Amino acid sequence: MMTTFLKFLFLACWAVLCARSLPLPGVDSVGNRTRRDVHCRYELEYSHNNLCCVLCPAGTHMTAHCTRSGEMGKCEACDDGLTFTEHGNELNRCRECKRCRSDEELVKPCTTTLDAECQCKSGRFCSPDEACEVCKKCKRCGKDEEVVRNCTATTNTECKKVPPKSDPGSEKTTLIVTLSLIGSGILIMGCGFLWWWKKRQTTDPERNSSDDTKTGQHVTDKCLNEETRRPNWQQLKDEDFPKLVPVNGEESLRKCFEYFEEVHFKFHKRFFRQLGVTDNVIDNVINSKDHLPYEDRINELLKIWIEREGRDASLNSLLKALLNLNQRRTAEVIVGKALGDNLYVCEC
Repeated sequence: MMTTFLKFLFLACWAVLCARSLPLPGVDSVGNRTRRDVHCRYELEYSHNNLCCVLCPAGTHMTAHCTRSGEMGKCEACDDGLTFTEHGNELNRCRECKRCRSDEELVKPCTTTLDAECQCKSGRFCSPDEACEVCKKCKRCGKDEEVVRNCTATTNTECKKVPPKSDPGSEKTTLIVTLSLIGSGILIMGCGFLWWWKKRQTTDPERNSSDDTKTGQHVTDKCLNEETRRPNWQQLKDEDFPKLVPVNGEESLRKCFEYFEEVHFKFHKRFFRQLGVTDNVIDNVINSKDHLPYEDRINELLKIWIEREGRDASLNSLLKALLNLNQRRTAEVIVGKALGDNLYVCEC
């Protein structure tokens, strides 16, 4: 029993001695603090062998570390124009200065604290958004282009199309053509107005009365002009209006239907009433043939009239109806066309 107690006591003492021989946490075997517990000032110090050494200043590099925390080791200056350090550091040597390529030119020389700056030579450029391995030649604007922005070391030339310069001769030609077109337009409008005026003189009911005697032909014969064999309207009154004889019977009469397009639309209903056509028949033709032009509806009504009159139908009856409506001028035009087309001859 005594022997067992002595063994236990011996083991306990041995464990205590072993524990005291081990280093404390954060302390090495000789009593120095371990690196992981060292907290150096950011961007001012660096850690070395559990010490916080002050960084060498820009323009120098470190040649020997410090021996005490908070102190600077040995620093040596960079070679001006050859090497540099831009910030505080613990570098063993300075960085080499940049050398401009053959297609570049020096903008700023290298110093002990700043690297050299280069840019593309005149006539070349390199985009800053791309890796500048070589400077590209600037673009040249074409003959039909003009420069919007000149080429720089970082941007290419910008061009835009320019409109061709007008030839003074072509401008003169354009002016002549324009004036010619304007003159032609005025001439066409004048002719159109003249045609409209003549048409109005023919169809206007207010100018178509029996009192208008100035539109007749100048003839020497009371009934017919000896040269034209046409009626002498100035010498004729309504009661002795020339009687016309058809050259080819009813066929001559039907061919004259188209002449009655001269009857003004304001009078066509009254005109057919004069011929004895009832309002029901007139309205029926107008309403059922409303898809036809005005002249075709006139033609339809004349066909109905000639079928009803039979052999008694004559151009003279149609002319008399016009005279009763004071449409003498229209009647004169129709007579002139019937004689001119050799469909009728005048019987005086």
